[in-house]
Amino acid sequence: MATHSLADAFLEELQDVLSAETQLVKALPQMVEKASDHALKQVFESHLYETQTHVERLEEVFESIGQPPKAKKCEAMAGLIREAGGIMRLDAEQEVMDALLIAAAQKIEHYEIATYGTLCTWAELLNFVDGLQLLKQNMEDEEAADDKLTQIALTVNQAAKMGR
Repeated sequence: MATHSLADAFLEELQDVLSAETQLVKALPQMVEKASDHALKQVFESHLYETQTHVERLEEVFESIGQPPKAKKCEAMAGLIREAGGIMRLDAEQEVMDALLIAAAQKIEHYEIATYGTLCTWAELLNFVDGLQLLKQNMEDEEAADDKLTQIALTVNQAAKMGR
């Protein structure tokens, strides 16, 4: 697909983030399983549910602009998930593993926040009002997940430090 306009760029980025969220739906259960901290497990479990909702909202955004929902492989998310997979294969103490999982998850959240920020800006410029509201909801969820991870990291990182 040739990208000749901001609307074309918006559609391509929307296809990319649909792929990113779909990939994350598949990866989060492994992170839930690997986490040992109860609060961290809960954040991963609730974010899995939210991510499934994000996919549904993105499908609605496609519909709102008259396009069929279609994913274009997000190489950035594939790389972040590959990196998280490498972390999960490490032989690390539980507390250290939890700290590493939080770091990997926050990289993912920051990527998603940046992507949704761009999409929201473009949706506003293109007057995609319905889509904008859905994208803002997804971005707010990502920001909230990042905040929760930051709070959990305060205790998890201390536990990892003490375990050494």
